[in-house]
Amino acid sequence: MANRGIGVARAPLERPQMPKPRRERQQFHYRSSCNWKKPNMRRALPIILLAAALFTGAASATSRNDSHEKVAQIVAAIQRADYEGDRAAMQRGYDALEPFLDDLDLAPRVRYWRGFAQWRRAINGFNDAVDPKELARDLTTAIEEFKAALDQDPKFVDAKVGVISSLGFLLFARPDDSHKKEAIERIVALTKEATAMAPDNPRLIWVLGPILWNSPPERGGGQDKAIENYKQGLEICSRIRASDDPIGPSWGKPELMMSLAYCYLNGTNKDLAAAERYAREALAVVPYWHYTRDILLPQIVAARAKANGQAAGN
Repeated sequence: MANRGIGVARAPLERPQMPKPRRERQQFHYRSSCNWKKPNMRRALPIILLAAALFTGAASATSRNDSHEKVAQIVAAIQRADYEGDRAAMQRGYDALEPFLDDLDLAPRVRYWRGFAQWRRAINGFNDAVDPKELARDLTTAIEEFKAALDQDPKFVDAKVGVISSLGFLLFARPDDSHKKEAIERIVALTKEATAMAPDNPRLIWVLGPILWNSPPERGGGQDKAIENYKQGLEICSRIRASDDPIGPSWGKPELMMSLAYCYLNGTNKDLAAAERYAREALAVVPYWHYTRDILLPQIVAARAKANGQAAGN
């Protein structure tokens, strides 16, 4: 009998299976494509250390440059205060340099400019009739700073120049000083040392001027010698190049001009026309110079007016 109601049994239909992602294989391909390897620290360490050294060196150089620039700004302020006769500003400049004393590269110049601030504070004080005791304190501090600069840089001639002048002015501030003889001997010794080291230093030549002016001709001094000395300093200034370093001493030319003006006004053989010419040339370099503009030049102009009046009367 035919089997009509029941068909032939068939296997159930199955859904096609999707292939599973081959994670391990993909990971393998990722690593192989990146060519990943464990770093060799022995080889990498020198490179890391070199990079760190270069970075530290660059940072250190930047720090030094910043300090140098800050010191230069303070130095410029001290010099302007000196010419303006602003003793308070010079003291502020002296104090402002203190944080840089521990910088071994800058310390000799920092010491010099601290000494300069006190030295020129005293010189301006002589013009303003400041108490001699205060002037002596300023000059003593200046000498200490200049000596500290020399301890750090024995060949720093300008520090010797500062000591020479400060010792000389200290004799005026303390005329009855019991150590006067020792001070004079020290001045003579330092002058010989500085002259041997840098005979063409304009600042040394300027400082030697008062020594020559107050020394008798038989001892190699005299007014004519002082004037000749200042003129020699100006001639040297005309042929040397000033320092490019803003914290390296390069002043001197206007001081030499001012001193010539003073000599021609106060010397035995006066030349008032020359005195006025040098004073005005100094002011052309430093127009805000208090002493030359407000004290010395008016004295010269008054002396010329008096001389012209006397000539007209005759």
